[in-house]
Order: sequence, then structure tokens, then C-alpha cells
Amino acid sequence: MFSNYHTIVVGAGHAGCEAAFAAAKMGSRVLLITMNMQTIAQMSCNPAMGGIAKGQIVREIDALGGMSGIISDKSMIQFRMLNKSKGPGMWSPRTQNDRTLFANFWREAIENNLNIDIWQDMVTGIIVSRGTVIGVKTGMGQEIYSKTVVLTNGTFLNGVIHIGEKQFGGGRIGESKATGITEQLVSLGFESARLKTGTPPRIDGRSLDYSKMEIQEGDLEIVGFSYMPYDRLKPEQQKNCWITYTSQAVHDILRTGFEKSPMYQGRIKGSGPRYCPSIEDKINRFAEKDRHQLFVEPEGWNTVEIYVNGFSTSLPEDVQFKALSAVPGFENCKFFRPGYAIEYDYFPPTQLHFTLETKQIANLFFAGQINGTTGYEEAACQGIVAGINAHQKAHEKEPFTLSRNEAYIGVLIDDLINKGTDEPYRMFTSRAEYRTLLRQDNADLRLTSIGYKLGLASEERMDLTRKKMVAIEAIKEAVKQISASTDEIQPLFDIKGINKPLERTKISKLLLRPDIGIHELIDQLPALSPLNKFTKLELEQAEIQIKYDVYIEKERELVKKMATLEDQIIPDRFDYHKLSSLSIEARQKLDKIRPRTLGQASRISGVNPSDVQILMVYMGR
Repeated sequence: MFSNYHTIVVGAGHAGCEAAFAAAKMGSRVLLITMNMQTIAQMSCNPAMGGIAKGQIVREIDALGGMSGIISDKSMIQFRMLNKSKGPGMWSPRTQNDRTLFANFWREAIENNLNIDIWQDMVTGIIVSRGTVIGVKTGMGQEIYSKTVVLTNGTFLNGVIHIGEKQFGGGRIGESKATGITEQLVSLGFESARLKTGTPPRIDGRSLDYSKMEIQEGDLEIVGFSYMPYDRLKPEQQKNCWITYTSQAVHDILRTGFEKSPMYQGRIKGSGPRYCPSIEDKINRFAEKDRHQLFVEPEGWNTVEIYVNGFSTSLPEDVQFKALSAVPGFENCKFFRPGYAIEYDYFPPTQLHFTLETKQIANLFFAGQINGTTGYEEAACQGIVAGINAHQKAHEKEPFTLSRNEAYIGVLIDDLINKGTDEPYRMFTSRAEYRTLLRQDNADLRLTSIGYKLGLASEERMDLTRKKMVAIEAIKEAVKQISASTDEIQPLFDIKGINKPLERTKISKLLLRPDIGIHELIDQLPALSPLNKFTKLELEQAEIQIKYDVYIEKERELVKKMATLEDQIIPDRFDYHKLSSLSIEARQKLDKIRPRTLGQASRISGVNPSDVQILMVYMGR
């Protein structure tokens, strides 16, 4: 009935879909097991992809040859580039998506890949032989064998849903929890813990008064996520979102439900996401604020369902309804379903290698919320890394990793493995020390050649990247050669109200000014008209590289300095306890995490610079 598979992927959420697709595209025979085939790639929470730092991750997945960017672009109903008022290192693309189309496009991609089989069942355990996983057991009694297994269980492991004083088992509202896996892994020596996340009520959009809200329109220019030339939504076709606000009256109503709140009554033991708190948590933690922003987001093209971003809650239904009815525009709101919290098992990610293979059991990989992360994007990027490495391991090839200076994906995995997490981990630009290098606009230049060598990125994608590189260098060379007189640039400088140079100046030097852009110089100067043959994105990429060259070079120098630590390999079985000069905490943390290099050791919480110096001296001997 079942083939001999190279890898089995358990769970068909964002991590599972990327893992299965990557391994199969690279040539592995893959079995994707899901408890419900109707919920493949479901957007369990808000119908959106990207955002601050998360948009960079989606771009990186796309550059490697993954599918999240393409599917987000195909299903988008609105696009916005966030943080455009800041430098390009902070720009972050975000799409509002049609929830149904997103899942449909993912299922289509999975089904069109002939290397992927799908099986609907619940995995209740793994099959282990001599410390190596060799397959899985299912609820229907099947034993299915493979060379590698990737667990992407999301919020389903012993999931418990909370609404006020009600609680019941489930991985999502209306869906069963998964049992058996946690208990088996703990018996095999793994450490597990509990986390919590939540979601807001879903509202009938026909019952809202949008005239009382602020309109939030999409961008006039739609860039999207994917570097591939797909037809995209036209700006004028976009659906609007809206913004409204809570008030003290709303907060007072919410407080009446605190005595029945599962969070405040101690029924929820797991930590929730610090950076995406519930509305009750917001009014408690930020008591000085008299209002909080709510984003009113449509769920798709052909539905009236509305997602109330910012109103995640697990309070009783009647309190949710009464409080939301006091929000401007929601006076006559009708609920489709209440908000709820969900508590679930995860496995602290310090138990993983950089490939996302577990240290305890060979050939077993974890990806997504099982590792303590939150968000579709964080899950998807772990999925593609786990899928690539499951393929590599099954075919006895070199492991695949990304460093902190190569990708946000590398930052995320490095953070998880070195620091662990006791609350749902979310990516931010501030977590990346090399964010000027890791921009959303250059993910293809950084990663497509890597994806191509792995067999994941296509020849077409690689050709587009090569052509882009050639175009950027040609533009940079042209602006170094061409100069403009003061008379030629006078009109442009007059319009901007800035002082013009006193002498003839190279275009490359003019572009160093923050208030001068390459497009307006091309419009002003006939000598630059040959540059019109290049695309807008090629011109902007060249401009960014010229404008921020000094900062980019500084970060490259920092990368080189850190490389000395990253290159110093620590032996696998190194005995840290024999180094009595190390602090006790450092010895314990180093022995638990087993870093590969001194660079990794330096980023472990509890390991001080003096500890690293001691290791450097010892390694030097």
C-alpha cells in the first residue's frame, strides 16, 4: 500500500507544506500525512503573510526555491511595503490574502508534485531502531517506513482550547488534538513544555459600519514576494482594510470577564506570545493606554468574514461580544465565532542541530511551532530547511545550514538553538545584527545560487538572478562614469529646496544624498536616458548599493571579524567540565547545547565573553 519513502512529513501546515515540497522537488519520495486533507496550508490565524522581518523571511524562502512567496502573491487581495519611511534594511513586504485561495494554491502545488503522496490519518508515534527513526505509526494502525521523518505538528500536540471557563481538546476550533507523540518523545529522553497562542473573533462584515473607521488602502505599486515574473494583482483591484480603536469603555467591559479568564485564573500554564498579546493582556500590561488599535481585515474576495487583528482573546463569549460592540463601527456586529486561546506541547529547540535534526534521535527533524515559534513565516522557513536536510540526509549528502550573516532564516535557527525559547518566538529586524546585508530586496542575490546548487531553485530562477546581477553592475558602472554640471541639475535641486554642488559631479556621488533618487535623475538628465532600458527594481537595487555602500561595507567587516570565531570548530565530545576556569553556568549550558563553533558558543545565553576567551586559549593549545 505504501512505498519506501525517503521522508515522511507529519502535518500539512506552513512548515509541513514547505518541507514536503522542498524534499520532493529535490528528488525525494515524500509522504505527507495530515489529520484533515481539507485543511492543508490553512491560515489558522490572520489571513496575511509577511510584515516586519517576516516579509524578509518569505522573500528568502522564495529565493531558495520555496513556494510561500509565489502562493502569497497569487492569493493576495492587498499589498503594502511597510517601513518605507526608514532605510531599506527595514522595508518589509506584507500581503493581505484570500484564506481559501491560499490553501487551494498550496494544495495544487502539493498535488502537482508527483514525488508527494498524501495520507489522511493521525500519527501517534515514531518507529525507532538503534537511536534512528525509521518510520511512523498512525491512529489507523499503519506502520509506514522511511529514511527520515519531519514532525511539523503545529498546535495539535495535546492541544487544549480555552474560551472563558470552557475548555476542550483540539488543535484548532472544530479539529481534534494529536496524542501519543509527546509522551513517546519524552520517554525517549526529550524535554517538552507548554505554550499558548490565541485568535480573535470572526465577524460578519455586513454588520459593520466602515464609515466610522479609518480606511487602509494598499500600495500604488505592488512588488509582491516572489522574484519570479508572475502576473500580479493590479493596484486598483485591491480590497481595503480598516483601522478602529478600543476605548476605556471597551476596557472596562473586558475587565468584567477577568474572573472567568483562563489566563488570569491559572488554567493556562503555557506562556503566550509577548509581541502579539491578547486584548485582555494588553489592557492589563499597558494600563496607562486609553485605547488600542484594531485592524479590520477581510478574509478574501468572496466572503463577508472579517478578522479583527488586535482583539485576540479567550474571555467568555458574552464578554467578547459586549466589548466588541462598544468599538466604533462594531455597534451592530454579528459573530461568526468567538476568539479562543489554545495551549499545546512544544520541544525546546536547544535539543536540535542547525539542520533541525534532533540530537536525541538521528534522521528525525522538527519544524514550526513544535520548536516554540509563532507565525506562518517562521514555520515555513523552518519547513524548507528541514525538508532540504531530510532530503540531504536520506541521500547521504552534505547538510544545509544558513548563518546569521546569510539570512534571517539563519538568525532564527541560530537564536532557537543557542538561546532556546520559553515563549513563542517571533522574528524582528532588531534580532538581525547584519540587517543592512539581509534586506528584503536582495534575498535572490544572497540565496538563489544556494537553492540552485541544491536542486531546489529552477534554472529559470537562476537565469533571472544572473541577469539581475549583470544589470546592477552595469548601472553602477554607468553612474560612476557619467557626471552632471551644476546647470543640468539646478532645476531638480530647486524643486527640492536643497543646495546644489558647486562643480560638475559624478552621478554616483549625487546618489549619496538621501533626498536624491536615481529615477528623478534619469528624468532630469538626457545623458542617463540609456538607463531606461533597465527595470525599476534593477535601478533601485543599484541605487541602494551605491547609497548604503559605506554601511554595507562596515557590516561585511563585522562578518569577517566574527568569522574567526565561526571557523574555530569545537570537537564533538569536548568535555567542558574539565575546564574549571569556566563559570558553572557556562559549563552547564555548553554541555547541554554542544555548540559546533566558538562563534555559536559566544551567542549562548549564560556564556560570557570571559568564558569564550578561556575556550579560545584552550582551543589554541
